[in-house]
Amino acid sequence: MTDRNRIIIVGAGHNGLVCAAYLARARREVLVLEASDRVGGAAITREFAPGFRVSACAHICYQLDAGISRELKLGAHGLKTAHANLRTVALATEGDHLVLHGGRLEAGLLPDKDRAALADYHDRMLRFARVLGKQHNRRPPRIGGGGRSELIAAAMLGLDIRRLGRDPMREFMRIAGINIFDVLEETFETPLLKGALALDAVLGTNLGPRSNNSVLTMLHRLSGQATGVTGGLSLPAGGMGAVSEALAAAARAGGATVRTGSPVASITLEGDRVSGVELESGEKLAAGTVISNADPARTLLQLVGARHLETGFVHRIRNFRSKGMAAKLHLALDGLPGFARLAAQRAGDRLVIAPDPVYIDRAFDHAKYGQCSPDPALEITIPSIHDRTLAPAGRHVLSAIVQYAPFDPRASTDAARAEFLERTLGLLERYAPGLRRQVVASELLLPADIEREFRITGGHWHHGELALDQILMLRPVPGAAQYAMPVDGLYLCGAGCHPGGGVMGAAGRNAAHAVLGGERAA
Repeated sequence: MTDRNRIIIVGAGHNGLVCAAYLARARREVLVLEASDRVGGAAITREFAPGFRVSACAHICYQLDAGISRELKLGAHGLKTAHANLRTVALATEGDHLVLHGGRLEAGLLPDKDRAALADYHDRMLRFARVLGKQHNRRPPRIGGGGRSELIAAAMLGLDIRRLGRDPMREFMRIAGINIFDVLEETFETPLLKGALALDAVLGTNLGPRSNNSVLTMLHRLSGQATGVTGGLSLPAGGMGAVSEALAAAARAGGATVRTGSPVASITLEGDRVSGVELESGEKLAAGTVISNADPARTLLQLVGARHLETGFVHRIRNFRSKGMAAKLHLALDGLPGFARLAAQRAGDRLVIAPDPVYIDRAFDHAKYGQCSPDPALEITIPSIHDRTLAPAGRHVLSAIVQYAPFDPRASTDAARAEFLERTLGLLERYAPGLRRQVVASELLLPADIEREFRITGGHWHHGELALDQILMLRPVPGAAQYAMPVDGLYLCGAGCHPGGGVMGAAGRNAAHAVLGGERAA
């Protein structure tokens, strides 16, 4: 156990790789340890049936920080886009679909009132989302911190809100913590339009349209696009795993070492300071700094151990809400599905099944009681239309996020899984007649599967809910919101810390800056 100058990063998810790349560029000795046989965490591309490859969890790139992409030269490391600026197609069973792009209706029928309201709504929400987006690359202020830097950070957040102007600021403060259902009801008339917009607010969350904080989660989803992400909603060539591979290449180019197949069993301590890690194989590796890309609960309660932490802090971590509510469906198809009255080129866009907000809310009702939704809402992509490397010639892969599937033993039984798959396929069949006959193979990942396969506590893609009490200086909990944990030399860099989930990389870069700043302070 030597080499105290080494920095070990636990987990080669995208944030861990970003963190490694920035530390390596600063000429630090960096070792990344990944349990799986490939980098990327949940942002990977893998084969789920012979010849059929799909993005395992995240399947659309819409938040990757443009500054990180530029600074790490991800394009030079092989990252390419298969298709950019995806439209959102709100599917209708009778074929009266709406095609949306930004604040514009590109196809379909809306009353003039809703057309005008859509443009205003989009501009207003982008403006509010920009307030959150500006915080992505800032360390949140410490609660109760009296230092000059803490006061400046708090003042900058307040100034960003104040710069909205008097009336927009009041509107931002009015809606930021409330539910998306009420906002949509007071703005639009068309149920299908309201359903598509409501799904954007609850996708991947433990919220329904009538849940408070659903406006906040919608603003978080928009925040990447509001602050300079290029290409809008896009599909990376080779799937989301290509993003992770480019980040790994950037880290290695800077001098970092990335070891796969190296699961960490524990973070070791000497007194009240980290001393390194011990692998499941029994191998011990020394380090002066350990940065965890794992979720807060796994890092602090399992890898470090509650016995090494203050009781009140352990209580807060145990109450960090991190139960997943979304499933991922993968279908191998022997041909392109035919959606009623939808042009073939539109099938390659982002398709959503969310007829209206009440439909989504009813789907959420079942999940509250540990049941998968009998009539779920879906976000669908068929990436093989734009990227022929993902399926054999003439065949396709369909990838869908399915709301809602709770992290609950009652929803994870074989019978519940089979019923949920059957009902989801039945729903798809209503919109794309004949789709069942095209299915060659299927895979359904419930939150329990996501927890097991990707080692994410609770199977929550974002490592924890985004809510007013779990955001900014409160994420994951007070006392752990600035990446440094209450154990000397231990840091977090994953989605469980600020600014939260989504393949953006900001948490990784911020954590690297926190480590480098801590070194200078020491």
